[in-house]
Amino acid sequence: MRPTGFHSKNGLTVIFTGVISLPLMLIIAAANGDMPVPFTHAAMALANGLGFSHFPLPPIEEGIVWQYRASRALMAACSGGGLALCGLVLQALLRNALAEPYLLGISAGASTGAVLVMLIGIGGGILSVSVGAFIGACAAFALIMLLARGMRDSATRIILAGIAGTQLFNALTASIISTSANAEQSRSVMFWLLGSLSGVRWPDALLTLCVTLSGLLLTLSLARSLDTFTFGEEISATLGTRVQYVRIALLLLTALQTAVIVSIIGAVGFVGLVIPHVARMIVGSGHLISVPICFIIGAHFMILADLLSRTLMTHQVIPIGVVTALVGAPVFCLILYRSRGKTG
Repeated sequence: MRPTGFHSKNGLTVIFTGVISLPLMLIIAAANGDMPVPFTHAAMALANGLGFSHFPLPPIEEGIVWQYRASRALMAACSGGGLALCGLVLQALLRNALAEPYLLGISAGASTGAVLVMLIGIGGGILSVSVGAFIGACAAFALIMLLARGMRDSATRIILAGIAGTQLFNALTASIISTSANAEQSRSVMFWLLGSLSGVRWPDALLTLCVTLSGLLLTLSLARSLDTFTFGEEISATLGTRVQYVRIALLLLTALQTAVIVSIIGAVGFVGLVIPHVARMIVGSGHLISVPICFIIGAHFMILADLLSRTLMTHQVIPIGVVTALVGAPVFCLILYRSRGKTG
């Protein structure tokens, strides 16, 4: 095992590099698409939009960069960082390397809620798809917590309840689509279920920014307590951790972040599963360092995935969930291969 000093020094370097490179990634994402915009023009358009300057730019370029691509890039960064952070928290709380945000059935519940609004018209036109998805995600989380309540081995019970809830809500979603949707509606719903940033605008991106940054700060404040969960709940309690308080607070935080993200962009897999493993490979398991690094790597990864989703094929957008799966699955297989023999 590498010494803690190495991990701390390595982690600070990664954090510094990530913080410096993230604005550049946002500018690159805003500059590329069906209509390429020069990098300098994209940077000027972002500066104008933020009120820092008043550079004279073609109105079309400035509108495309600020109104469409900038909000989309910010949403990608926030959702990637948020999902990665949720995965890290769940893997620590449940002591399961395969835990991720969708383990709790939140994504499946959000999908059911969105489909009910899209196809059946639940809410009478008052509820938007995002609001319906958020309500479905909260309902799924409440059901799973109810199933896991009062059990001695709560971590295992939550995992099993999450699997059961995911299958239940996925079955409900498939049933609604097969009985209530025509071909065009089915195509639209399936595209949303695979993840899409196409409809993201500034209110969505700013809401997600507030939620994910709040989640990052709260997780950092509980990082030391989260470290103690590595040794089990009983030892964690003897070390002075308020186990029930920390678990409930972080599970609610995970549910809220995932619900907000999924309600806006749909289901995007592998980010919460793979990125925490990458972060721990770089800096070890200490959460005070791995939490910000996990968030930063997740943000970079999602920006790149979104950029690939809209540039790989001319005049066609690939669902971002497809891109994250195509990249994340091989990476996860590589991680499993490298860690062979380390667990018994």
